[in-house]
Amino acid sequence: MNATNQRLVAKVHIKRLHPDAVIPRYARDMDAGFDLVAVEDALILPGESAKIPTGLAFAIPAGYELQVRPRSGISAKTKLRLSNAPGTIDAGYRGEVCVLVDNTRTPSGEVGTVCLDVSEQLVTIQDEVDRHSYLIRKGDRIAQGVLAIVPLADFVEVEELDETERGTGGFGSSGVK
Repeated sequence: MNATNQRLVAKVHIKRLHPDAVIPRYARDMDAGFDLVAVEDALILPGESAKIPTGLAFAIPAGYELQVRPRSGISAKTKLRLSNAPGTIDAGYRGEVCVLVDNTRTPSGEVGTVCLDVSEQLVTIQDEVDRHSYLIRKGDRIAQGVLAIVPLADFVEVEELDETERGTGGFGSSGVK
C-alpha cells in the first residue's frame, strides 16, 4: 500500500475557465500542496501587486477550504511574495482562483527592456520597465494549493477564561529576555 492509499481524499470538482489552464496535480505521493499555474503573462513593477489568474474555478467540499500558499522556491529566489498568504478560497466560492502577488523590490532607477523572471533570471521584454520588475509567464507555477479541513467554531461567551502558563503574554512574550 502506498502513501496515497493511506490519506484522506476529498473529491474537488474543477472547472477550466481558460483553454490553457493547468489542472492541478500532486508532484509526489506525500506532498501537501499542488501547483497553481499562471494562465497569462503578468509584469509586476517594483513595489506593485498583481492578481494572477489561474483559469480555474473550484467546488471545494463543505467543511474544507483551499489555502493558497507561496512556493518555497519563488520565496527563496525572488522578492515576489503572496499578498495574503495563506489566502483562503471558501467552500461557497465558485469564481476563478487568482493569486495576489507583490513585488517587494524597490525601483532600481535603471530603465530598459530587461527584467527578472520567477527564477531570478534576466529576460528581455518589449516594453521599457524598471530592471527590478518581474515577469510571470503563462505556465509558471506561481503558488501552491492545500486543501484543509475547517471545523466550525461554537462560540460560547463566558465571564472568565481558564488559566494557562502563557496567560496574556502576547507578541514576543516567549523570546529572549
